[in-house]
Amino acid sequence: MKRPARFTISLFSAFYGVALLSLPLNAWSACEDPPMRRVNWLRCDKQGVDLSGADLRGAVLTQINLSNAKLNRARLDSADLGNAVLSGVDLSQATLTNTRLVSAKLEKAIFVGANLASARLERAVLTQANLRGADLSGAQLYQTDLTGADLSGATLGKANLAQATLTDANLLDSDLTHATLSRAVLENAILARTQLQGAKLDGANLLSVDFSGADLADATLSDARTDNAQFAAAKLDSTIWVDRRRCRPGSVSECH
Repeated sequence: MKRPARFTISLFSAFYGVALLSLPLNAWSACEDPPMRRVNWLRCDKQGVDLSGADLRGAVLTQINLSNAKLNRARLDSADLGNAVLSGVDLSQATLTNTRLVSAKLEKAIFVGANLASARLERAVLTQANLRGADLSGAQLYQTDLTGADLSGATLGKANLAQATLTDANLLDSDLTHATLSRAVLENAILARTQLQGAKLDGANLLSVDFSGADLADATLSDARTDNAQFAAAKLDSTIWVDRRRCRPGSVSECH
């Protein structure tokens, strides 16, 4: 008996769909494609490649390996680098606004002067990364590991660093105005001359932190641990102290 044409087409569609599902994910990527906007380099191996000044805006770079690659001055706005391996990558002067770097591996990465405004870096690993002078305003850094990172002169206004690890980090002269650092770990970190007006440091680990000359006006330190922390010449104007009392206006070095 001759089968209906509709049955034959449906059977072909079913087999075709199963075949597509069986393909590896990186079959959809085009690793040999040249660098360009919205390129799909999913899971590609680009270790050590020179992409200085490349335009990769909106690119799909999920799970890519760009270890020790050169991406200085590259444009990566709105690109997806989730779970990417970027250890030792050079992204100095690069633009990464609204870029997704969730759970990316960025050990010893270089971001000097880079623009990471509103970037997503939740749970990323940035141990010993160089972020001097970088713009991280409004960036999402929830549970990010910034152990030993250099953030001196960086802009982190309104950034979310809740539960982030900043042990031994250098934040000298950085701007953390209205940033969220609730329950963050900043043990032995340098925050001298840092702008922390209106910052939330409630429940944070601030053991042996250097706040010398920092501006903590209107900041919240309730339930924070401040043993051996240094507040010499620090402004504590209307700061909410560790015991939840508000410091008097004009308080300096000590909460009165």
